[in-house]
Amino acid sequence: MKGIFEEKLVRLAKECTVPLYAVGGCVRDYLAGLNAEKRDIDLCAPLSAEQFVAAAKRCGFAVRAVYKNTGTVKLSNDGSEDYEFTSFRSDKYVRGVHTPAEIFFTTDILADAKRRDFTANAVYYDIAADRFVDPLGGIEDIKAKRLKTVDSPEKVFGEDGLRLMRLARQAGQTGFLPDGACLEGATKNAALIRDISVERIYAELNAILHADEKYSNPRGHYEGLKVLEQTGVLREILPELALGKDMAQRKDFHDHDVLEHSLRAVLYAQPSVRWAALLHDVGKPFCTLRDGNAHAHPEEGERIAGEILARLKFPKTAEKRVRELVKWHMYDFNCQTRENKLRRFFVRNAALLEELLALKQADYSACKDDLAPCPTAIRWRELLQKMKAEGAPMSLKSLKIKGNELIDAGVEPARVGEVLNALLLHTAINPADNEKQKLLRLARGFLRKK
Repeated sequence: MKGIFEEKLVRLAKECTVPLYAVGGCVRDYLAGLNAEKRDIDLCAPLSAEQFVAAAKRCGFAVRAVYKNTGTVKLSNDGSEDYEFTSFRSDKYVRGVHTPAEIFFTTDILADAKRRDFTANAVYYDIAADRFVDPLGGIEDIKAKRLKTVDSPEKVFGEDGLRLMRLARQAGQTGFLPDGACLEGATKNAALIRDISVERIYAELNAILHADEKYSNPRGHYEGLKVLEQTGVLREILPELALGKDMAQRKDFHDHDVLEHSLRAVLYAQPSVRWAALLHDVGKPFCTLRDGNAHAHPEEGERIAGEILARLKFPKTAEKRVRELVKWHMYDFNCQTRENKLRRFFVRNAALLEELLALKQADYSACKDDLAPCPTAIRWRELLQKMKAEGAPMSLKSLKIKGNELIDAGVEPARVGEVLNALLLHTAINPADNEKQKLLRLARGFLRKK
């Protein structure tokens, strides 16, 4: 493993008076043959933060931060690599709270290993001696692609509720499977996720939705979500979505219940629309329980998705986009919308179209695990191609007239935006009218009608 470390870090390891270890994900990934685009290297040793800082400075590392209370030091090497060092320690938690209530520094590697989460993350590599130290049998679990807690699952999950999310994320990213005891312990402690901040929940859930990208595990995002479902954590963080569990759908359209359909939509979705895929049918359980049918689920889904995303403190601009995708995901689902109406819809929602098409495809594929092109997407792309061939403008920028030209022609400045939008919708249907003189005549006609 020595070959993956820069020479300067090896010198630092030799400079320390005790073994300096790499631990955690970088060791697990090496032993499992997992290759990440960016490798996070965590270091540890039975040294105080002050002792480690002194050795790091002698070797020319830049010390970016020191947290003496936790024995943590953040290092960088001329911007090429970043490292985080932590002194060997044992932690005491208040049940479910992410931050340790008490920290005890130690020289015992077993005690340090047992403060971690899973045995696969508790294998140590002595950098100077070029050897692995495995106090808890983690190497065997890595070979078996197994996630097993470092202590009793009750203790591990009871100490830190965020580990419930980390379990799902790491399962999805690595393809490792939690063992039975681990799953049972997570399930018994699922309610502890309520003690974790929404910011951390959002960050972990977002990572789960992109878990396939970390190590190219093609189903990782779906597998991570399934762990959340199996342990009951999904019910705690997204109760509106979890209501769809065992809620049957029409057999001629669907092979899965509402919740499983949503999770499979994420499986088939491209990364940019996975939040929308997860929440696209979140209105179905609400409408089914209220109305006895799901007819209004796109509109109610937009509202509920907005409430969920606000609760998770989702980025505002992205929240609006997800809500719009949820709102329109059923539009023209039966391919019977009139062409002129569809043309106007395309123009009004031009910035959303590619993602909406991607969501429609994911939704279609999730119904019966059918990867064939979605009929609505086929129709839309054919019409969009036709509009392009006709030269139909899709934005105000493509109109052959500008606002100042309308003002020069006598249009009141306050009405310029209104007239431009009317012209844009007209030319979506009548592309040949996108000529300056024709647009001026049309503008006068619009004003007379008002």
